[in-house]
Amino acid sequence: MSAPSPHALPPLRLGTRASHLALTQSGQVGRALVAGTEREIDLVHVRTQGDADRTSLLSQIGGTGVFVTAVRQALLDGEVDVVVHSCKDLPTAPLTDIRLAAIPAREDPRDALCARDGMTLAQLPPGAKVGTGSPRRAAQLLRARPDLDVVAIRGNVETRLARALGAEADLDAVVLAASGLLRVDRGEVISELLPIEVMLPAPAQGALAVEATTAQLEATPWLAAALETVEDPATRVAITAERALLRALEAGCSAPVAAFAELAEGRLHLRALAIRPDGTHVVEGSAASAAAATDGEAAAGLGRDLAADLLDRGAGDILAEAKGS
Repeated sequence: MSAPSPHALPPLRLGTRASHLALTQSGQVGRALVAGTEREIDLVHVRTQGDADRTSLLSQIGGTGVFVTAVRQALLDGEVDVVVHSCKDLPTAPLTDIRLAAIPAREDPRDALCARDGMTLAQLPPGAKVGTGSPRRAAQLLRARPDLDVVAIRGNVETRLARALGAEADLDAVVLAASGLLRVDRGEVISELLPIEVMLPAPAQGALAVEATTAQLEATPWLAAALETVEDPATRVAITAERALLRALEAGCSAPVAAFAELAEGRLHLRALAIRPDGTHVVEGSAASAAAATDGEAAAGLGRDLAADLLDRGAGDILAEAKGS
């Protein structure tokens, strides 16, 4: 093998978890960032708390930040130049030294039912066993079908799919984010894309978050410019509203809270809910921005206002109950 040219540009060091999904989505972002620069991508694997503990439910090991903290530390330590996360895993508290430098265009935000024999949610037999590791999904499944037996599961995409579709399947179906399945080219396993009227997504579901330190962005003009090319303003506005609502509710990424925002005819429309884990009680609502009020601060204000409305109508009691259970 020939030695690298002394004039070769240094690679982009991109910090990521080592799961197939994380590597796939990080690679997609990395290729977009280095396009036209003659740089290579160095995917730096970072083991997180969520990866180290594969048996406990996310809510039991901390929920918020379990897939993020170690990757962010690698960024702060200068071991990587940028990091890529699933945006729904990000804690909502702002950081001093790290910036949410880019949010690419969102993939399908809906949840996907992957069921044996291609069944839809309505076609599942009474008492069918459906697996999910998300309290939000579990609660909404029970709201739609109180007769279901919802089973808590963990694992990567293939592990969870095998629980319903594998040779030794022990479940009738599992529910996963459609975005992850589509990014790893497993869309064929989806038996139904659940409508948001049935299964409202997690805040920021389907979106990716690219983070870099403020110092790195100031010192690396080409990287700052490249990040601008992968930014999708419409996605950022929607995500800003959803995350502002989540922060105002003081709920983590594993709480039974759902939110989805989208731009339509120049206005930002946001809908959200908090739901009891057994699906028997829900507080939900929606709001829309004033015409053309689609900047970041207006989006955040919309999220905070809808959160205040939900809290006024009892969402705080639901979240307190869920936290104590």
